[in-house]
Amino acid sequence: MLEVQMLEVQNLSVSYREVTALSNISFSLSSGSLVGLIGANGAGKSTLLKAMLELIPAQSGQIFYDGQPLKKQRHKVAYLPQRSQIDWDYPVTVWNVVMMARTMHSGWFARTSRQSKEIVRSALERVELYDLRDRPIKNLSGGQQQRVFLARALAQQADILLLDEPMTAVDKKTEALMWQIYNELRQDGKTLLISCHEWGDTLDRYDQLLLLNRHLVASGTPRQVLTAANIQSAYGASLEQIENRGDRDRAEELLFC
Repeated sequence: MLEVQMLEVQNLSVSYREVTALSNISFSLSSGSLVGLIGANGAGKSTLLKAMLELIPAQSGQIFYDGQPLKKQRHKVAYLPQRSQIDWDYPVTVWNVVMMARTMHSGWFARTSRQSKEIVRSALERVELYDLRDRPIKNLSGGQQQRVFLARALAQQADILLLDEPMTAVDKKTEALMWQIYNELRQDGKTLLISCHEWGDTLDRYDQLLLLNRHLVASGTPRQVLTAANIQSAYGASLEQIENRGDRDRAEELLFC
């Protein structure tokens, strides 16, 4: 039986030029859980993930994993940023992108071990891209590019995966494969926190949801979180009000994170 470990965020606040981006965010996630991070555009989803990794400074708050500060266990966290933050024109092959995960373990100037090569190979096979290992990443489709970065996260062999809108620009094959891998990682005792833009039945796939609107509106199972009151608080409108406007674009803006 896998030992349960906790990822804990305590009173995390972030401000940009005196504008509050996150206010007193607190939650805990157990190992072996698949958690969706939802909220409207500007709700602070990406900010939360970056602040947890200290990629941006927090005004206050602490993050712990297994009772110890997360900043002292950075090697246990894999991060997949939004597509918009990646330079897809950078001249690097699929293999080398995934190998970067192993370089973080061994050091930039250390010789690549046979074990690391096998780990990278296994990760690429798992996302069904080993045959494209020598191809420049810029020449891949959007879905293939997302799979490469998921392979990099797998090669890091981290306990915690923070994924920022990983389903953006992916095809149905990639979406199905990624969900399969997420479920396998959950069964292996990993903790996955995924900023997502899905809505409807897809959210039922998560064990837990965190609903943000610069503060934590709700946390719990999808049924507990997706109530009319919580949606009103997070998005500023009810589903019925949005539908009655007859403005589909506005509905998507409000309802899809």
